[in-house]
Amino acid sequence: QVQLVESGGGLVQAGGSLRLSCAASGRALSLYTVAWFRQAPGKERKFVAGFIDWSSDTDYVDAMKGRSIISRDNAKNTVYLQIDSLKPEDTAVYYCAARSPRAVAVGNVHSYDSWGQGTQVTVSS
Repeated sequence: QVQLVESGGGLVQAGGSLRLSCAASGRALSLYTVAWFRQAPGKERKFVAGFIDWSSDTDYVDAMKGRSIISRDNAKNTVYLQIDSLKPEDTAVYYCAARSPRAVAVGNVHSYDSWGQGTQVTVSS
């Protein structure tokens, strides 16, 4: 099973940018479908962005379209999430997750086998 470690979170002012990283070990991340989720205090964990199974296509939650990019560097075994124009409502713990490819929506939080520990993103107004 692949192990995931997120980094890159922090405190940023509204309108700023962050690049989150998800570094994998144990297995090649290129073998997996990878996605980012986030969880705000007292709320459910929700899909943010991910790679479509068996392709390099990507999908984003509507709130992130146009201001975030998910990318991967297979040589570094790492997936990134660049978020621009950050808003206070983006404040959450961000998690990366991986699963073996399957015919299930990439945003299905229950379909992922491996999770990182999360990285906190706090956006001040």
